Amino acid sequence: MDEYLGKVALITGAGRGLGREIALGFSSLGAVVATNDINPINLDETINQIMQTGGNAKAYVFDVAKRMPIEGMVAQVLEHFGHIDVLVNHAVVAPDAYILDMDEWEYHRTMDVNLGGPFFCMQQVGRVMREHGGGAMVNIVSSVGNDHAQKGCAAYLASQAGMMSLTYTAAHEFSAYNIRVNAVRTGLIEEDLFPSIGMDTATLRQWLEAYPELNLGEHPDLVGLVLYLCSNAASSRTGQVMSVGRGN
Repeated sequence: MDEYLGKVALITGAGRGLGREIALGFSSLGAVVATNDINPINLDETINQIMQTGGNAKAYVFDVAKRMPIEGMVAQVLEHFGHIDVLVNHAVVAPDAYILDMDEWEYHRTMDVNLGGPFFCMQQVGRVMREHGGGAMVNIVSSVGNDHAQKGCAAYLASQAGMMSLTYTAAHEFSAYNIRVNAVRTGLIEEDLFPSIGMDTATLRQWLEAYPELNLGEHPDLVGLVLYLCSNAASSRTGQVMSVGRGN
């Protein structure tokens, strides 16, 4: 996949978990990685890991919950690298609150980060890609809750359902500009989000046993799927939601 040499990949939520692994994956194939996260300490660790393997990356500490910071981030990436070829929307929050108890701030924060962030990232980066002849976008979406309601996750799951529709619509609108938009379903809420939703690993195991039909994707497979969807090998794929692991 030397096609990634010289390409610039912008990854949101790259300071931890799957987002970090995706950033490392693009770097390992020669891409320049623009890593974003709201936590500078986590992002520094991602950058250090990329640099230790001989990669090229730069950190962009921005809150992707609002349009203005996203505009500033995209402008800085362009100032540093001149173009953006790949966008991966991974940044996400998952508050632990029942519908009757959730306050307005928690609800809007969830929607702003999980749905508004990808929308405005796709808008801003899409304009860049349109001017440069195209590109590829991948939205990371959890499939948790598609078939089974989960208490305390209403806002989070609503945002994930919205991401599906956003992916389909963006793929349709962007196709005229050679911009492909797909989504990868992770099959679960990432382990490093468990504290924020009140779920420990023991609870996770019990929960997965209760719903054996849920798709549990392994990170290496998920990273590989993201890399594939952004490659020339997937040039005919757009507007698709794909998953890996059990339950496919």
